[in-house]
Amino acid sequence: MRRSLPPVTSRVSDTLIARGHHGVIVTQSEPTHTAEQAAQALGVAVGAITKSLVFLLDDDPVLLLVSGAHQVDIERTGQRLDGTLTRASAEVAREVTGQPIGGVAPVGHPTNLPTYVDNALSGHRELWAAAGHPNTVFRTSFTELVRITAGLAIDVD
Repeated sequence: MRRSLPPVTSRVSDTLIARGHHGVIVTQSEPTHTAEQAAQALGVAVGAITKSLVFLLDDDPVLLLVSGAHQVDIERTGQRLDGTLTRASAEVAREVTGQPIGGVAPVGHPTNLPTYVDNALSGHRELWAAAGHPNTVFRTSFTELVRITAGLAIDVD
């Protein structure tokens, strides 16, 4: 029996397919709100988990796709992006992505967010990212992730 996906996850799948990805979404039996939980559930290294984090660069929302093994050094990463970087509130993140915290996908948002992809993700052959809901994920690669998000690869400390 096929389980239906939450509408937000269906939107992520549709966006993935429109951008040349296979669009396959994996549903976990339990929500995975953290990179560590997702890595454990999938049996992969935490660095292969792609965290989708919303920040404000100056006053504009941006999406940082960060290795699960990294924390964002706001000052240094802001300097790399030629601005002041601050973490967006949960309300702003939900508004600009249309997705719940703990399930924010790299794609499928109401508007295209400027996206930056952590170079550390390139060290993993296979990456996993949230698919719009805390218990859904999809598999990708670094090259594909940069392509489907029209992201810019940067170093994130």
